[in-house]
Amino acid sequence: MKRLAAIVSVAALSVATGAAQQLEITRNGARDTIRGPEQAYTGTAIANVLFGASAERPLTAVEVTFEPGAHTAWHNHPAGQYLVVTSGVGWVQQRGGKKREVRPGDVVWAPPGVAHWHGATPTQAMSHLAIWQFVDGSGGELFEHVSDEEYLAGPAATE
Repeated sequence: MKRLAAIVSVAALSVATGAAQQLEITRNGARDTIRGPEQAYTGTAIANVLFGASAERPLTAVEVTFEPGAHTAWHNHPAGQYLVVTSGVGWVQQRGGKKREVRPGDVVWAPPGVAHWHGATPTQAMSHLAIWQFVDGSGGELFEHVSDEEYLAGPAATE
């Protein structure tokens, strides 16, 4: 209840100071859907940018669908990244850590600066929402592709 009161107070302050803003709706189908670039993905990944970072709003959200076997290259994000798995079965891995299985409803947090990869298993597609913040104009660093040995090594932990 305290949180709702705080939100109402902020809204009232915005109206009182003339800083009221309007809701924005970007209709489904109004955004471009693109194939993930080869330097960032192995296999076919289709990305739908839900919203991109701007000076006023530093967050980006992308819905990505990975075909079986598709996955990102190693990468990181300066302010971290959330992944919300929406369908299928996938894998995520932090550099130096265990490969881990993810399923619909799972939420993954990759801390700031931590190199990781994510994508589908070899036999099942996977979709997720990826949400991250730009810092000083950077959304992160892209490293080398995940090797076949890394991608296929051992079973994924299902904890």
